[in-house]
Amino acid sequence: MFKIIQKRKIWISISLALMTLSVVAIAAWGLKFGIDFTGGSLLEVSFASGQPSVVEVQDAVKNLGLNSLSVQPTTNSFILRFQETSEDAHQKVVTGLKTLATSKSSTLEELTFTSIGPSIGQEMQRKALTSIILVLLAISLYISYAFRKVSRPVSSWDYGFVTLFALFHDALITVGFMAVLGKFFGVDVNISSITAVLTVIGFSVHDTIVVFDRIRENLPKSTQDFEGTVNVSVNQTLTRSINTSMTVMLVLACIVIFGGPSIKYFALTLLVGIFFGTYSSIFLASPLMVVWEKFNNRRNK
Repeated sequence: MFKIIQKRKIWISISLALMTLSVVAIAAWGLKFGIDFTGGSLLEVSFASGQPSVVEVQDAVKNLGLNSLSVQPTTNSFILRFQETSEDAHQKVVTGLKTLATSKSSTLEELTFTSIGPSIGQEMQRKALTSIILVLLAISLYISYAFRKVSRPVSSWDYGFVTLFALFHDALITVGFMAVLGKFFGVDVNISSITAVLTVIGFSVHDTIVVFDRIRENLPKSTQDFEGTVNVSVNQTLTRSINTSMTVMLVLACIVIFGGPSIKYFALTLLVGIFFGTYSSIFLASPLMVVWEKFNNRRNK
């Protein structure tokens, strides 16, 4: 049997170090918000034949004075993002791309065009942050309610508080990773990024509940102290937690390796988030329960 809880100082120190690095990354580099949150336009086009290069597409519209222009190739199309939202800018871009298509004896097809104003983008930022905070609070309150019949040696509110901290740990590391992607790979934070954070939170809390539920089952019949009971419970669920997470991470790894540019960074963010979510369920949440229990014992003496 692994002495996971007995080595809790190591695991908690690793988590605190990762959280600190995430805060530093966010503070130093910030998040590279996409047009979902800053406002702007997204245009997706395809060429019937003679697929141009990214440089050729950029050259076709470089004289239009577009701000924050980015060109992202997909399997059969190009996605252009730029700050301007007027219909006039939209038509000028399409005209420039049609000229490029003609020079390559091809035709241009406009697949989608989306325009978001700055005020709507700021509102989306607020709603995204609010949704994450509300999810964290709702889950912690639910855990407190679900474990309401557990009163010794820690209360149901302690389970809820520890869950809240573990989920905050997962969300913070995931957002910190987004800051790294934005700095070094130019990856935007958009609606799908928020979806990734919420997915990581949901997956992580599932694992945490499994471990906590086993602790609740073992407490009445255990002859060990709380630390020993928690360690036994974590070991009993260890294989299940790792196997479940590995199956998901293998699928995400395949998407990262073989998927297109439009989805691979989303899958990579999920992969990193789920990895650390699994880590927190095993090596952070349960050890924190023991730390909290020992703190309460010293305080009550």
